[in-house]
Amino acid sequence: MNTGAVGEQTAAKYLRHKGWRILERNYRSRFGEIDIIAANKQYILFVEVKTRSGKMLDRPAAWVTTAKQHKIIKTAALYLQYCELELQPRFDVIEVYMRSKTDCAVLRLEHLENAFEVGDGGFALF
Repeated sequence: MNTGAVGEQTAAKYLRHKGWRILERNYRSRFGEIDIIAANKQYILFVEVKTRSGKMLDRPAAWVTTAKQHKIIKTAALYLQYCELELQPRFDVIEVYMRSKTDCAVLRLEHLENAFEVGDGGFALF
């Protein structure tokens, strides 16, 4: 299993442990892909999982570019058109840190809630 798949599996397990119900994994539209869509009583959560191994200088969330945010938000909007849930949407990033590409032992996980949002002139990654 590659590091990305291990990271997504780890993130889904973490969310379930926190009480989230996983609705979709690797949801695709013509605009892009959302790694995990989950829900609780208040939110519908659109999650981008970023997995890194080894010694990286920057945070994995830094790789959620403005272009990637646009794709996620467009894909989420399309999903919400067909979804029967009346929940507040939220965009999170989960960072999964592994020992190395060959040793997929998870060292830690960081959950960045409200990682980005649609703002007046663009998107902001917090």
